[in-house]
Amino acid sequence: MTKKYANLALVYAVVAMVFGVFFREFTKFQGFEGKTSLSVMHTHYFMLGMFFFLILMLIEKSFAFSDKRTKITIIIYQVGLNITGAAFLARGIFQVAVQNLERGFDASVSGIAGIGHIIMGGCIIHFLIKIRKSVASKVNQ
Repeated sequence: MTKKYANLALVYAVVAMVFGVFFREFTKFQGFEGKTSLSVMHTHYFMLGMFFFLILMLIEKSFAFSDKRTKITIIIYQVGLNITGAAFLARGIFQVAVQNLERGFDASVSGIAGIGHIIMGGCIIHFLIKIRKSVASKVNQ
C-alpha cells in the first residue's frame, strides 16, 4: 500500500500544479482581478491530496494499518476530494466569467462542496480510527 499512497501523492501533486497554472492563466486571460475560488484549488489539492497521501504512506510504513476496507475508503475519500474540487472549479469559472452569481447557483455549489467535505471528513475519521487501533496493537506487543 505504501507504493499506492506514493503514486496517489504524485497524481495529486500534478493535479495541484495544473490547477495553479489554470488559475493564473485563466484569470489573466479574462483580465480578472479579484477573489475567486480557483485560487484555493491549488492548495486544497496539495494539502488534501498530495500531503494527505504522503502522510498515509509514512504511517503505513510504520504501522501497517491498511487492509481491504482501506482501499474502499481511499476511493471514497478521492470521490469526496474531487467533488469538492469540481465545486470550486465551477464556482471559480463562473466568478471570473460571469462575476455576479445567482443565489441559487451559489447555494447549490456550496452544498455540493459541503457534501465533498463531509465525505472526506468521514474518511479521515475512519483512517484515524484504523491508525489508532494499529498503533495500540503495536504498543501492546
